Amino acid sequence: MHISNYQELQEIFKQEVKPLLEGITKMSEGLTEHLRTDDCCMLTEFEKLSQSISTAQSLASSFYLKSYLSPYTKKGNSIAGAAGVLAGKRQGGLIVIEREDFLDPFLQNGVPVSAETTQQLLETIFFPGGPLHDGAVLIRGDIIVSAANVLPLSKQISEGRKIGTRHRAAMGITEHTDAVAIVVSEETGRISFASRGGLHAITM
Repeated sequence: MHISNYQELQEIFKQEVKPLLEGITKMSEGLTEHLRTDDCCMLTEFEKLSQSISTAQSLASSFYLKSYLSPYTKKGNSIAGAAGVLAGKRQGGLIVIEREDFLDPFLQNGVPVSAETTQQLLETIFFPGGPLHDGAVLIRGDIIVSAANVLPLSKQISEGRKIGTRHRAAMGITEHTDAVAIVVSEETGRISFASRGGLHAITM
């Protein structure tokens, strides 16, 4: 990644997250003050605090995702655009971006595509009922190498949290490699990305 690009991303992130963190600090201090009042319900304040923390977490996740992808593909906007459309329609999708580690040994049954990565092509691939809908898309550089890939599934267990097959696949490939995987839930419409075996909610 060019240093200037990273610095630009970092500066935007700081500008967006700083007021959120300041607000979180003020809300926390306010909650502490409320403890001194015997007859006081803090549920609304806790809800606002939780929402602010969630927003800050999503901003941080988006920043790190862009930082991870920028050195390896110029198609980040196309990928993000497709994920956003899929999320809005609640159509599932799984996109894996290769970084330093060669991913072919970890993929099975993929269908060759060998086409430039575009938002429209990604949306077409994940159209429900289509022949390539199930499985993961592999992006290497700016090229969609293959689709309908079967990935290794993570064996992680998350207490109190149901993890679907796409999410387990996203976590699985990133447990074995330095790849980044973007997954869209067809149940909730939420977008997450996996890196180093961890799963993080993001906004696009």
